[in-house]
Amino acid sequence: MATAPAPFLVLSDDNGTDPVRTKMAGRITPEMGLSAAEWKTFASGADLIAKTVFDETGLRTVLHHHCAGYVETPNEIDIFLGLTDSRYIGLVFDVGHYYHGTGSEDCDVTAALNRFAERVWYIHLKTSSPRSPKRSRDEEWDYFTAMRNGLYPELGKGCVDFPAMLRWLSAHDYKGYMLVEQDILPGMGTPKESAARSREYLRSVEKYFA
Repeated sequence: MATAPAPFLVLSDDNGTDPVRTKMAGRITPEMGLSAAEWKTFASGADLIAKTVFDETGLRTVLHHHCAGYVETPNEIDIFLGLTDSRYIGLVFDVGHYYHGTGSEDCDVTAALNRFAERVWYIHLKTSSPRSPKRSRDEEWDYFTAMRNGLYPELGKGCVDFPAMLRWLSAHDYKGYMLVEQDILPGMGTPKESAARSREYLRSVEKYFA
């Protein structure tokens, strides 16, 4: 029987609490980000947590980049990883949050995985609506309004190319955790029904992860 990979400490920003980042999620510009001094403080705090956890438990830490937080855009993810110690802290690659955080209608998930490959230690399988991101930007929704309007649908009903993603993970011999994350919205039914539909979709594409 295969041995399960070691667990991680999952670290996250206090997402959804800063009014500017919450209002502008999905359309963040560089001037809305942290200053160089703030990045240094943010990264050194994350490093301290990760090193302490590793020294006391032997476990590594992963950061969950997240919309409406300070590590949302691809460049912000890159900055964070560049400032932190790769021995102790990696990334929860959340494909749904990544897609919305790009501020674009064209998200190449395999290009993102190539960019952050060495630090992707954990995967959140999540998708993004083909319509909500653009509508969110056009109508200037805040993050929570976008969520209520179907930003993250069930797997298989969004924009993410999961077959391509699974082929990439298979080609790179990914052995880590993959977690399905699903927000339940009006009209989607009960959580159990929604989870069952996402599970059936995953069964239909699991052949790409071989």
